[in-house]
Amino acid sequence: MSVSQITPTLFLSGADAPLNHALVSRKGITLIVNATLNHVCPVYPGVECLRVPISDLPSARLGDHFDRVAERIHSNRTGGTLVHCAAGMSRSPALVIAYLMRYRGVTLCRAHAWVQESRPYVRLNAGFWAQLLEFEKRLYGKNTVKVAAPMPPVKPPLSPWTQRSPPLLPRSPLLSSLSQAKKLKKGRLVRK
Repeated sequence: MSVSQITPTLFLSGADAPLNHALVSRKGITLIVNATLNHVCPVYPGVECLRVPISDLPSARLGDHFDRVAERIHSNRTGGTLVHCAAGMSRSPALVIAYLMRYRGVTLCRAHAWVQESRPYVRLNAGFWAQLLEFEKRLYGKNTVKVAAPMPPVKPPLSPWTQRSPPLLPRSPLLSSLSQAKKLKKGRLVRK
């Protein structure tokens, strides 16, 4: 179970962390933001759950929730906030990045670096990147990052042991006689 601390009161995780009541208590969590379709919101005394039912697909409109979630995180003055999705790699980091841009006044570039410092395996899908770019443009009037076109997969260089050579064909009498005929034309056939 991996919980990443983004600020003193903001945490990011996968779906397993909010199910651990001892962890939620120890971190002083009073708000859980659940950005999944299927995972349940646990019920703990004094802990509110904000549901963001969204799939982890590039076509999912997570950006429609940026303002509402950021406002709720910002207004949580009673304790810490845990934002989670299934793995804590795409949906929940995107929501945290949107919060950091809106209420901490940082650019998308800086917000992404901030989150990645605490959670190095963050991997936003392309659709969420595009929506964060739109959000940054709306907040600051410009973008600080560009999404590069996907690069083709790089094939590792072949070693002498793995280099491909043409397949060997079994010698047939026809191939042998064709080979001899070519050599005869060139005057190189030597008879034993």
